[in-house]
Amino acid sequence: MTRIDDTPPAWDERTQLTTFLDYARATARAKCEGLSAENARKALLPGSPLMTVSGVINHLRWVEYHWFQVIFLGEEDHGPWTDEDPDREMRIAVDFPLPQLLDEYAEQSARYRELVAGRGLDERAVGTVRGGLHVDLRWILHHLVEETARHNGHLDILRELLDGTTGG
Repeated sequence: MTRIDDTPPAWDERTQLTTFLDYARATARAKCEGLSAENARKALLPGSPLMTVSGVINHLRWVEYHWFQVIFLGEEDHGPWTDEDPDREMRIAVDFPLPQLLDEYAEQSARYRELVAGRGLDERAVGTVRGGLHVDLRWILHHLVEETARHNGHLDILRELLDGTTGG
């Protein structure tokens, strides 16, 4: 995979944040290249039965939805989770082909890239997080870089356990 984060096209904060988020997103997609449909749905960790490659990709998609649409824009939450099944996005992922999940994630990422380009980093979210705080767009971008990178580590481990693929 070609690194796109080594030298951003500009050195302003927005460009650096969005470059790293795009790189983390691309890394998640790259971890799925060549993976069989069966392996994409396979859970390998006894303590984490929902931790599948499909589940992680669907989780990343819905995490971005939550932060951008529900928290930042203040829209009604139409995510797949419920109080009874808070990890439902990971559970239902095995019902969809991995290419479909990756396409939906890529399409959504493109929409959020446009959203971020048109907003100031200091703009506060309409919705609140724990404690009633209104985080700003900068905080959300930092959080999504961290969240996506952390789950890329999970994808690394799953991929190596599934078929021995490492690196990237």
